[in-house]
Amino acid sequence: MDFKEAKKRYDELTKTLERYSYEYYVLDNPSVDDSIYDKGMDELLLLEKEFPSLITRTSLSQRVGGTVLEGFNKVQHEKQMLSLADVFNKEELVEWVKKVYEAVGHEVDFVAEMKIDGLACSLVYNNGYLSYCATRGDGTTGEDVTTNVLTIKDIPTIVDNKDARFEVRGEIYMPKASLEKLNEERAANNEPLFANARNAAAGSIRNLDSSIAKKRNLDGRWYYYIDAEKDGFTRHSDSLTALDQLGFKTNKERRVVHNIKEILDYVDEYTLKRDSLPYDIDGIVLKVDEFKYYDLIGRTAKSPKWAVAYKFPPKEVPTRLKDIVFTVGRTGKITPNAVLEPVRVSGSLVSRATLHNEDYIKEKDLKIGDLVILRKAGDIIPEVVKPLIDKRDGKEIPFKMITHCPECGSLLVKKDALTFCINPNCPSRQIESLIHFSSKNAMDIEGMGEKVSEELFGEKFLSDIPSIYELYKYKEEIISMDGWQEKSVSNLLNAIERSKHNSLERLIFGLGIKEVGEKMSKTLAKKFKSLDNLMNLTIDELYKVDDIGEIVANSIYSYFHDQNNLLLIEKLKRCNVNMLYLGKEVDNEHNFFYNKKCVISGSFTDYSRDELTKIIEDFGGSVSSSVSKKTNYVLIGENPGSKLDKAKALNIEIIYEDRLKEILIKEKGE
Repeated sequence: MDFKEAKKRYDELTKTLERYSYEYYVLDNPSVDDSIYDKGMDELLLLEKEFPSLITRTSLSQRVGGTVLEGFNKVQHEKQMLSLADVFNKEELVEWVKKVYEAVGHEVDFVAEMKIDGLACSLVYNNGYLSYCATRGDGTTGEDVTTNVLTIKDIPTIVDNKDARFEVRGEIYMPKASLEKLNEERAANNEPLFANARNAAAGSIRNLDSSIAKKRNLDGRWYYYIDAEKDGFTRHSDSLTALDQLGFKTNKERRVVHNIKEILDYVDEYTLKRDSLPYDIDGIVLKVDEFKYYDLIGRTAKSPKWAVAYKFPPKEVPTRLKDIVFTVGRTGKITPNAVLEPVRVSGSLVSRATLHNEDYIKEKDLKIGDLVILRKAGDIIPEVVKPLIDKRDGKEIPFKMITHCPECGSLLVKKDALTFCINPNCPSRQIESLIHFSSKNAMDIEGMGEKVSEELFGEKFLSDIPSIYELYKYKEEIISMDGWQEKSVSNLLNAIERSKHNSLERLIFGLGIKEVGEKMSKTLAKKFKSLDNLMNLTIDELYKVDDIGEIVANSIYSYFHDQNNLLLIEKLKRCNVNMLYLGKEVDNEHNFFYNKKCVISGSFTDYSRDELTKIIEDFGGSVSSSVSKKTNYVLIGENPGSKLDKAKALNIEIIYEDRLKEILIKEKGE
């Protein structure tokens, strides 16, 4: 058999085996005995042995798992992976439907689907063969997780769509049964349990060892046929049926609904069925069925306006408040936290919840030992709603705020509703400072997360922020610790070394100056160009900076006149950490956006809102969310909303997309 014949037979076998897998895993109705499948697979493996060039990383033979990667490659999405806007009650849902009707000019059909709580991913095929699978990431750039996704047996590696590029998007998740089994195994091994199916799925897909993903029995549902309209489909519902026929597992609970009543009936039906489904859902997704209306309805920079996610109201469950304990943040803020009898809420096991501050606890009249109502705010953050006062039996213990730091024993200071430890050498403050300094939006030291910071601080390898840059001295000692290898230590040290070359704004944010967030850090870095310039400012000079008020000015001035902070900065200088702004220098005299306040409204063809914001900031301007008399320009895209009307009322210069393109071409010198 020559290669051409082998390739033909190999493709035939792949298609046949994919069909058998679809019948077995998707339809649950196998047409052949397992021995027939095994015989076909044996023949495929023999062909691969004789003709190794037949093997690709998405071949059926590569589904066994066990590959260990050094990292995930970045993938640029050809079309942005948008997230959906949320509505949180039926009134908001009805209002959204009416806006769609208004945009179209008449009633339209919708497709109602389950909002599975998983990890959004994209499958990309070239000429019918699976090329790769990528996570959503930031919507523009994701991670190539093909090796792990291949362990999900019902994902086809070859399809009867010969487009040069064919893309399907959906959700990879962990079924409830898989999570239950996984947590039983972890409990038996004294390992921490996964809080919910979504975290377990995301952790499995993003694990560098594909054998982990294989063991965890993940699944997927595919809900979006990219370019379906180009391939001749006029309705979303028909494109999903086509995905079924191509071998993809779609959600059979979907339904075409024709009016508001049918939409609300569907919501009510699945609110009741939610707990009986084999997977976690946190809401219902509604999409306009006919593609021809999508452009008319429009989109924002991040979300389509022709689709929405209805989020289920937060579940409220009773549990016992066993204790109130205290944590210390990087600014010294003391936060009381509820220790609860573990209870499952909206798909995860909850045993802790923040109680914010002393006044919050007193307002709710919480006592240790109370039976309390717990829910997840926005289906994410655990929140103690109230105590069940009528269930008290007199054994409850009244709350009393602590007077000394639980970590260092220093006397606490109360300011308004908040309580602080003011000891700069408090261990908890030091650890939180290390975590913040290393975080993604600060110095972005990959690998220096919470657990690593705590571990290295506990081993005395870290003591303060500058000690991060002397960690290389302990390389051999760290390698010898449990859970560490030479490769992981080298990766961490390389990330630390790279962070020395960050631009000034990251350093300012990483220092954790009170009242100075990420945006203010950028403003200060661009204006003053070096940390030395910023350190030498008077309070009056700080007042003159846009968006800096009395509280922020005093905080910045105080930080740079504290001897401990000056010593810290001097140590960083000795470690060769960059102290200069490395961003684009702006021509103050001639740049269109320099020193101008802008507001962005609507969606733009060539730029997302975040991209436009960065461009304006790079050119020395600033972007705010609301139109006021101080606004210089309002940038208008499609479907701008009320900001356009306000700009006209205030006689503010309006820049539409065509003119904006001309301005940017000129400013960029293109």
